[in-house]
Amino acid sequence: MSLDQTTVEHVLVVPTLLFHEIGHFQGYTTNIEPYLETLLDPSYVSYRPRHEVEEDPSYKQLIPYCIFRHEGKVFYYRRGKESGEGRLHSKRSIGIGGHISSDDATSGSNVYQVAMKREIEEEVFLESGFSESCVALINDDQTDVGRVHLGIVHVFDLEAAKVRPRETSIIEAGFEDPMQLAESRDDFETWSQICLEFLNTGQT
Repeated sequence: MSLDQTTVEHVLVVPTLLFHEIGHFQGYTTNIEPYLETLLDPSYVSYRPRHEVEEDPSYKQLIPYCIFRHEGKVFYYRRGKESGEGRLHSKRSIGIGGHISSDDATSGSNVYQVAMKREIEEEVFLESGFSESCVALINDDQTDVGRVHLGIVHVFDLEAAKVRPRETSIIEAGFEDPMQLAESRDDFETWSQICLEFLNTGQT
């Protein structure tokens, strides 16, 4: 029996070959403009069933990945067993974000910005003013999760350290110096390991 199309989540993807044409990298790049100009071009993106593309490395799912920072310390948490991505259960993270859904495209606004705002509001209470900047792209082809995703990293510099979990899957949360977090590097999901690397080299 086929899945009812009304219940299937469709997420935004780009062909992995397109990413390779712009310039494949492993880890991160802060040279973001050439990528964003092409990867977010409506003529290249499509929405495909999430359950299919999660196992199909010929597509990259674009993921806004948001880091909250106050006076040098970053928000961190652990993913509980209720987390949507089973492959990341129990891993620590410094990023909040998720897929861009076809539902976001119905807003009539910038789809990417709508999706990023929605993901933040679904996962945490952000109770501070902030300035935001897009600082890097992250790619990890060495893990099953990474092979089918491409992260677009945003840093939110907060006026106050006021971020609280909204989802029950976000546990053991707080703010800490990224140098301290890097001492437990192996506890973190790969994308957070990559982000801690460039945060600790002062590239943002």
